Amino acid sequence: MNSGAGGSGGGGGGGDGDGTGAAERCRRGSPGEDGFAPSALGTREHWDAVYERELQTFQEYGDTGEIWFGEESMNRLIRWMQKRKIPLDASVLDIGTGNGVFLVELAKFGFSNITGIDYSSSAIQLSGSIIEKEGLSNIKLKVEDFLNLSTKLSGFHICIDKGTFDAISLNPDNAIEKRKQYVKSLSGALNVKGFFLITSCNWTKEELLDEFSEGFELFEELPTPTFSFGGRSGNSVTALVFQKT
Repeated sequence: MNSGAGGSGGGGGGGDGDGTGAAERCRRGSPGEDGFAPSALGTREHWDAVYERELQTFQEYGDTGEIWFGEESMNRLIRWMQKRKIPLDASVLDIGTGNGVFLVELAKFGFSNITGIDYSSSAIQLSGSIIEKEGLSNIKLKVEDFLNLSTKLSGFHICIDKGTFDAISLNPDNAIEKRKQYVKSLSGALNVKGFFLITSCNWTKEELLDEFSEGFELFEELPTPTFSFGGRSGNSVTALVFQKT
């Protein structure tokens, strides 16, 4: 089981942001036949409101907002990319980029072909402001709903999701179909043999293997923090690397 830590994402966007929604958005236990219980945290309206607040906070105080799953979650992914000697000019897509902090870290490590998408225009405005403050110019940002992805967004070597699939799973409007559409969009965005790095606080390894069984195979499981409670142990988050077949 996955339980209670961090989060990322909004339904087709919404990545690094809202601290108030992070803990409550991570559902305890496993989804039933119909998926997780619906939540406003799976809606665009929720994430629009979140990033409008975050944008105002940044403009007033310079606060970039929370890093979903913590800094270690970003470092874990970047370490894997370095270990696998992913070229610095490899095309990288951050699905549900939120405040864009992960894009900033990628750019600081030398990655030069990175794109962040979010379906919240306020999130893209916020991430653009943060990137500009950092003095970075090699990051592309687009307002895009991943479930209705532009055909121009394709051919990526790496796609990264830190909680967006989680949020889609909570959408009150036919989340099961939206999850299936997510997999289709991912297949269209990613090159054959390309890598998909997903971090989730809602889904276990076994559940994610089932969700991404068509067109993807598990390449590697990344170590994540463990917890013990009542004589049982588990992971607070799951982090997997899939490869498109």
